Amino acid sequence: MGFSIKLAPGVRIRASSRGIRTSVGPRAARVHFGAGRTGFSTGAGPVGFYTSLGGGRRSSGRATSAATYQRQIAAQQRQAAHAQRVEEAQRLAQAFLRILELHRVDFPAATRPIAPQPAPPDRESIQKHYEQHALAGIGLFERAKRAQAKQLAAGWTESEMQRQWTTRCEQQAAWQQYLDQRWQQLCRNSPEVVLDTLEEAFEDNEAPSAAVGVLADEVSLVVLVPGVDHVVPERMPTTTQAGNLSLRKLPQRDRAAYYRQFVCGQVLVTVREAFAVAPAIASARVAVLRHDGPDSYGRPRVSCLLAATFGRRALNGVQWQTADAAQIVNDTSTELILNPRARTGELQPLNLATEPALAELLNAVDLAELTGEQ
Repeated sequence: MGFSIKLAPGVRIRASSRGIRTSVGPRAARVHFGAGRTGFSTGAGPVGFYTSLGGGRRSSGRATSAATYQRQIAAQQRQAAHAQRVEEAQRLAQAFLRILELHRVDFPAATRPIAPQPAPPDRESIQKHYEQHALAGIGLFERAKRAQAKQLAAGWTESEMQRQWTTRCEQQAAWQQYLDQRWQQLCRNSPEVVLDTLEEAFEDNEAPSAAVGVLADEVSLVVLVPGVDHVVPERMPTTTQAGNLSLRKLPQRDRAAYYRQFVCGQVLVTVREAFAVAPAIASARVAVLRHDGPDSYGRPRVSCLLAATFGRRALNGVQWQTADAAQIVNDTSTELILNPRARTGELQPLNLATEPALAELLNAVDLAELTGEQ
């Protein structure tokens, strides 16, 4: 099952089981690239035509003039430049698609962990060990003694099998008891267990995230995001009025809007994962930090771009596959604090002097550990 997203006028991205494919241009002259071969389509009304843009025909082998040869070289150069432009357009389209799809990842809800059943003891190796011990010193043709020794070894084997199985079951029961205690503590919102659980869950997150406190059924989270230059490309694939592929420079307002989508997407990913792995947490207070590089002393320097509180119930019923991240954050959060620049919408740092509770939250963050700059 696939989906389609209109990225810009004349630019549409389709995802299917075969991969990502991008279409650029109006219906009368549209270029398709990505999964599969690059192609060109044209159509008006119900009638359409599609052709694959492959290699050219083979030469007939006849001698060509210098002018013809130069035209062929120029055509090949144009084709190579077009191919590079198409490849770059595909890369850019996938970067924008990734931003728009960030918040749509699902996390399975945590359930009571079950300790795995122990593996049965290796009867063959146990029996071999005891038979070697019992048959030591008995001749090959002393059949009666050998039979008696093997019978004795069989009894030892059964006893050892039972002993090992009992030990393994006791170990499994002890492990299950530990898991049950941790699960009960997690369901009671024990701060230590909740923080440990979230730390483990956030280890593989793209944007470094951390839980810095638990109060009753609310957790405080921080998310560290890179600057806009590391996230949003400067150019976007589109088409000219003539229907040709173009990589136009993205206006500052549009670039700021995509960066806001990225920031909100990372917030929603972190909140959804926190609610999934900590089932008794009812709300999450989130602060988004931007890494601004080290200061003159080599210490990490960050600014706060966004703060909000999300209730678990507020996320129920959200249309994740159709609503964008910024819209979801705006509709489902409370105490949302943003500081967008009036002309461009660019997210500016919040003034923490007027937000003492937020400043206190950020003071609890180990910035060196979060930024990875030890």
